[in-house]
Amino acid sequence: MIIASTTPASLTDLFDALRLELRRGCLVVAVLAQLKSEQYGYTLRKSLSDDGLIIDESTLYPLLRRLESQGLLLSEWREENKRNKRFYRLSPAGAQVLDQLLEEWRRINASIDRMVEPHTAKRSAHDATPAPTDPQHDLAAKES
Repeated sequence: MIIASTTPASLTDLFDALRLELRRGCLVVAVLAQLKSEQYGYTLRKSLSDDGLIIDESTLYPLLRRLESQGLLLSEWREENKRNKRFYRLSPAGAQVLDQLLEEWRRINASIDRMVEPHTAKRSAHDATPAPTDPQHDLAAKES
């Protein structure tokens, strides 16, 4: 087997690409969650940023249009402070999908946490179990 060496620059590029892919899915959930209460684009972008999720306008507005075309958001133009602004909010279908996505998000996070974090409770229970004295039992345990 030949293993290709990876330079630090290519690792950085790979990380950036994977990070971007991870963020895309997270942005959908974040935008839907923020639009439980009606907002227009600028305030939505600011509230996401205030919560630590910075998003460019060139990413946000196409995402809003796509979510609206999928029936997950409703929008309307209104005048506020002598300016026309497009206000967005979750549609009933959007609220339902958000609940399902959050449930899936929690399930995925719990799975990843179990994979990444030490299994302290399992180790403690295992360590408390006396070691078997039967060599055949040891062999069977190793083979299973």
